[in-house]
Amino acid sequence: MRARSSERHLARGDGPMPFPDGRPAVLLQNARIFDGRGGTLSAPSSVRVRGSLIERISTAPIPPEDGAGTPVIDCGGRVLMPGLIDAHWHSMFAVLPVTVAMTADIGYVNLVAGRNAERTLLRGFTTVRDLGGPVFGLKRAIDEGLVAGPRIYPSGAFISQTGGHGDFRMLSELPRDGSGPLSYTEQMGAAAIADTPDEVRLRAREQLMRGASQLKLMAGGGVSSQYDPLDATQYTGPELRAAVEAAENWGTYVTVHAYTPKAIQQAIAAGVRCIDHGQLADEPTVKLMKERDVWWSLQPFLDDADATPMPDEARRAKQREISAGTDRAYALAKKHGVRLAWGTDVLFEPRLAERQGARLAKMARWFTPAQVLRMATGDNAALLALSGPRNPYPGTLGVIEEGALADLLVLSGDPLEDLRLFEDPEKNLLLIMKDGVLFKDRLSPGGPGK
Repeated sequence: MRARSSERHLARGDGPMPFPDGRPAVLLQNARIFDGRGGTLSAPSSVRVRGSLIERISTAPIPPEDGAGTPVIDCGGRVLMPGLIDAHWHSMFAVLPVTVAMTADIGYVNLVAGRNAERTLLRGFTTVRDLGGPVFGLKRAIDEGLVAGPRIYPSGAFISQTGGHGDFRMLSELPRDGSGPLSYTEQMGAAAIADTPDEVRLRAREQLMRGASQLKLMAGGGVSSQYDPLDATQYTGPELRAAVEAAENWGTYVTVHAYTPKAIQQAIAAGVRCIDHGQLADEPTVKLMKERDVWWSLQPFLDDADATPMPDEARRAKQREISAGTDRAYALAKKHGVRLAWGTDVLFEPRLAERQGARLAKMARWFTPAQVLRMATGDNAALLALSGPRNPYPGTLGVIEEGALADLLVLSGDPLEDLRLFEDPEKNLLLIMKDGVLFKDRLSPGGPGK
């Protein structure tokens, strides 16, 4: 259970300030609302937040409660929208170089990740689906108010076959028999190497035991991994099915890392509910996604300044191949009406982590701003809801409606006209609220982050 009494304001320069239970309602006035579902802004409206929930929305003025000391924030006709959701994030590894992330003391990794979690929230991302890493401690610290950060839907360790995209071992560590020692990345909870259906089932259950809201498996070759070719299909149908059964028995689902038609089709046949990446999918595969109602979490990977630096030409060639498929992948997704999620998948690169919002703005290449904003709010929230009873944050996310969780942003301009506002969150995000708590408020005198 989340500890309401330990929620914190983030007051830059003043340290965290406790926010006790029984706090007064917060009233936001004169806001034009993008609700996370539609494509237009509302008439000037008032929104009252009580505790962690949106209590009332009205185009008529909502008077402050008599004697309650209700904070009133005048939005000045600016846009109020739901907090952003990144459906493919790595809270522990976004900003650390790979050699540091995979060798450093876990205490150091956690401290760096805690600082990055704060910065993630201040970029307007109030929720992330974490798709690989030892994130359970960070999630707990955020939920208890010890550090500032987004809501985290954790997968725990990504599950990989030997030599797969999640196998970070050195060749000098091979071979390993069944009783051999675990590698450091396995010990720290970054990866779980599993071969055979029984091993996959065991590692899947371990992540669920730790609190995973969904499972992440590596079903095909990757760009940043050293050993596996991009066209490699990883795991067999029975191995994937073992993870799906473990997840389904806990009321949740499996998502997979996969790029190629064969890897995607095998995963769908095994019952996987979400494909992450998929830039090399062909038309029959995309039709199958639509027929089986499988989510496609597709990232805007392009061969541009936001491409992750690669250490050698072999991995750079794989990166170029993926980037060349992105335009076609989005075109096929739109043509066949596949359910799309949006995420960034930033790994091991602090500069790119700071451009999280810029990657959202890049989506204007394929979609209208309204479509992009729906994808990063209401649509992504629908994907998160697949975790069912394993949902760590029961309630309605990603929308502005009465009874929804109060994760809110106020912007300096109109994002339905210009997504580039998210490229500079320090300047353009004037208010950030998560779970009814203000972490940034430049609209009120003396507000946090003023």
